[in-house]
Amino acid sequence: MQIGATEIEAVDVRSGTSCMLTGEFALSLMHAIDQKLRVVDLHDSSFGKDFIRNLSQRGLMCEVLNLRSSRFRKLNMIGEFKRIHTLNLDYSTSLTSFKEDCFSCMPNLICLSMCETRVGNLWTTIAALSKLPSLAELRFQNWLCCDDTGNSSGSSDQDDKTDFSQLNICSSFGAYGNVVINPDSQILVEDSSDDSEVDFSIQHREYDYLELLSNLVPQLDGEIDLWNEVSFDAFSNQNEEESSAGVLARCTADVSLKYISCHASPICFEKHYRDYMIASLPKLKFLDNLPIRKVDRERATITYSQYFEHLPYGRKHKESVVSILQQREIKASQTRGKTSRHKTSYPSGMSQYFYTRSLCAAKVGSSAWPCLHTLTVSGNHMGDENRSFRPRQFEYHPSISCLMVFGTLDGEIVVVNHENENIVSYIPSFGAMNSVLGLCWLKKYPSKLIAGSDNGSLKLYDIRHMPPSIRGMHYGAGTVTFDEFDQLTSVHVNSMDELFLASGYSKNIALYDINSGRRLQVFADMHKEHINVVKFSNHSPSIFATSSFDQDVKLWDLRQKPIQPCYTASSSKGNVMVCFSPDDHYLLVSAVDNE
Repeated sequence: MQIGATEIEAVDVRSGTSCMLTGEFALSLMHAIDQKLRVVDLHDSSFGKDFIRNLSQRGLMCEVLNLRSSRFRKLNMIGEFKRIHTLNLDYSTSLTSFKEDCFSCMPNLICLSMCETRVGNLWTTIAALSKLPSLAELRFQNWLCCDDTGNSSGSSDQDDKTDFSQLNICSSFGAYGNVVINPDSQILVEDSSDDSEVDFSIQHREYDYLELLSNLVPQLDGEIDLWNEVSFDAFSNQNEEESSAGVLARCTADVSLKYISCHASPICFEKHYRDYMIASLPKLKFLDNLPIRKVDRERATITYSQYFEHLPYGRKHKESVVSILQQREIKASQTRGKTSRHKTSYPSGMSQYFYTRSLCAAKVGSSAWPCLHTLTVSGNHMGDENRSFRPRQFEYHPSISCLMVFGTLDGEIVVVNHENENIVSYIPSFGAMNSVLGLCWLKKYPSKLIAGSDNGSLKLYDIRHMPPSIRGMHYGAGTVTFDEFDQLTSVHVNSMDELFLASGYSKNIALYDINSGRRLQVFADMHKEHINVVKFSNHSPSIFATSSFDQDVKLWDLRQKPIQPCYTASSSKGNVMVCFSPDDHYLLVSAVDNE
């Protein structure tokens, strides 16, 4: 506590494997150092959740805080962190979301790194990050540069071992440019004007989407452009003769440089991730190690205006609830006294829902949301202009965001690109299917899906063998038929693509082996009434949940022979739907009581 009177300029605190202090005393030590505290490195700290909670609530006076591999689940740093300019939360694999005000106590934060976390929600993330007025560097992944030989200009290991005690430079970005923190905390940006084309590849994906899509159907190249809008399009080349609105991403293999994504958080795979971040954080200088150029901002502005709306119902400016109510009352007083024979009049261009929508827009306008539109799919691409579909069930593709499959009341299965409304694959009924009630994509084999109908039929399809037209094509290839499950209502595949479950208008569920095509077992009397939906968890191949009209939701484990549930929760009415959150920490359930 007397360190303030000494000539010591700065103190760095690092937690090592031989640290004998408890979390309480370590925190007291750091608070005692106070203004002389410079770097706090708690990488892989074993102090426990109470220490992390106290640190978040009480704050620190350090300049650099390294909390890599911490066990945050929901970040809420409400203490005072006024001097901090660099925060590292890499490899905090439990971190999924933020409290909206969790960064409001960090007015000078410039560099924030969250690689390999479980953060995946664009809206809540931007709502939290928008409270950082000085943020200039943000990382949810590391883009590494390598040449055609596969040699990286900087390994991810080297990048991960950045010495955060070197305060003169916040990070070294090699060929990307540098961000330097000078004593006045101003950002000096070396702007790159190099608009050369780049090729992006995802290092940790288990399959090549481009290869898959090129093999779906030979004529797909000119028909659907699935990869025009992937999140990496912000780095593509812009031709001077093209308008910026018409620029599309180009993935080329013959360039001298490649960029490889390492340690990416799930948010990086959200649609228009980079453009949305750039447009929402106008002071940002670097995103994921790459500089934000003028052309990037222009493209991000166009993408943002095209695919997102800042306020609901196309409102340009946020209004207060009070002013809207005031307008409504003034309008009501002007029209009062008119006879009931007159139609209720509304201001020019206003509908009868104007005030309701205005109130909603005023209440909801904290972050931008995707624009909504009706999806219209017809038989035009199948050569049948009069053909229309009666959808009953749909399922988004788990990894190719523009693909969706839906089943119809007539037993058809249709795979569409819901962005341009083109049909990618069509599977007719052929009399073998009634209403399609169960659909599930496989995860490791992204061209395959399982479909079940209410007459008990269960089949696995490979859409590479199912063209968008029905003319002269053979549908036996790539199809596997399973034993029937009577009165089926749902199917779901586990995380390893090894097993799937089927449920229906009964108290039983059936377990199937995908590789052998056999039904392994039927589990009887799992609920008192019929089981509407069964869902495997996202990460554990043996955990699954069931929702039933007996008002119960139950969690089961195949390793324990599902006789007794691991967990049970009840609703006031029968349950319709259940699914796991992306991190498997929560269950989302809907019931017929509209809750």
